[in-house]
Amino acid sequence: MDRATRFVVAWAFASSEDAAAPQVVAQTRRRTAGQAGVSWLSDGRSVYRQEVKRVYRDAQRSGKRGRPRLVPTAGVGLTQAVKRRCRGRVVGVAVRCVLGSPIECPYVVHGERLNGVLRDRLNCLTRKTHAFAKRVCLWDAAVVLCVFERNWLRSHRCLRERAEDCSSGRRYRRRSPAMAIGLTDHIWSWEEFLTYRHHHYSKGVTTASGVSCDFSADTGIGGLNLMPMGTRFLLPSPPAPLPLCGRGV
Repeated sequence: MDRATRFVVAWAFASSEDAAAPQVVAQTRRRTAGQAGVSWLSDGRSVYRQEVKRVYRDAQRSGKRGRPRLVPTAGVGLTQAVKRRCRGRVVGVAVRCVLGSPIECPYVVHGERLNGVLRDRLNCLTRKTHAFAKRVCLWDAAVVLCVFERNWLRSHRCLRERAEDCSSGRRYRRRSPAMAIGLTDHIWSWEEFLTYRHHHYSKGVTTASGVSCDFSADTGIGGLNLMPMGTRFLLPSPPAPLPLCGRGV
C-alpha cells in the first residue's frame, strides 16, 4: 500500500506470510514507474529483509568483461517495527532501520486498518461465517473486487482537497486513491466499472494527469501484512507502472 495515497499496489495469498511476501515485493517493483526504489515498512519477519534486498538490485556496469556487479537500487529502504510481548500483550515496539534511511511514523497502522476493512466488507474473511470461499478462484475474485472498489470507487476523507470552484458547493473535493496516485481524474461508479468496454483494456487509456494506463498488463492484485510500506492487500491491477512516491509504500 502506498501510504501517501492509500492505494493498494499489490497483494498475494499463500499458505503463510513467508510464502506470500516474495510475490508482493516482486509485483510492487514491476508496478512502480521506472521500477524505482521505494521505502518499505514491515514487521520483524526476516523474509521481507531477504526479498527487498534480492528484488531491488541493479546491475552496475563497469565496461569490463564478465557479469556486472549488482548494487542496491537507489532510493530503496526497509524499516521494521518489531512488537515486544509479555504474556501475550504488546508492551513495546522496537523500530530498526534495515536498509536505507528511516521513515517517519514507522508503524503498520495503515496496513492493519486495511485488514480490518477487508474483514468487515468480505463475509468470507470473518472468523465465524457460513459464506466460505471454497475455491481459490472465488476467493481471488472476492478480494480483487473489494480492493478495486476501495482503490477506484470509494473516496477517502484523508485524501480530500480544498476546492473553491467545486460545483456542488462543497469546500473540499473528494478523491479516491486512484485519483490521488494519478491514474484517473474522477471517482468511478459501479455502472462505469460494469459497462467499461473490453477493448479499452487492450488499447490502454490516458488519464487527465497524463498517466498511460494499460489494463491488460500484469493484472494481478496485491496484498499482505506488510506496508511496502507495505501491505496486505492490493489492487486488481489497473495500469502498468504506477507513479509511486518514494515516501514509502
